[in-house]
Amino acid sequence: MVEARVPIPYRDQCAHLLIPLNKCRQAEFYLPWKCENERHSYEKCEYELVMERMLQMQKIREQEANLKKQQHKGSPIPLIPTTANAS
Repeated sequence: MVEARVPIPYRDQCAHLLIPLNKCRQAEFYLPWKCENERHSYEKCEYELVMERMLQMQKIREQEANLKKQQHKGSPIPLIPTTANAS
């Protein structure tokens, strides 16, 4: 990745697809209608990574919600608060 000059923020699980894409872009002078197959495969990989992260975050949120529900079941909040001098 250092030899291919891949910037650090782009060194993820799709970097192996970015290297040939950048080589193609340089060879074709960054023409937008060139290197479509390489660009499509790289963008698909990035999309799948984002979707995977979203699913993981959704699972974490569901787990946290379940923990909150379990904690509230153990000690219910009274509807009528007790005061210090109530008899």
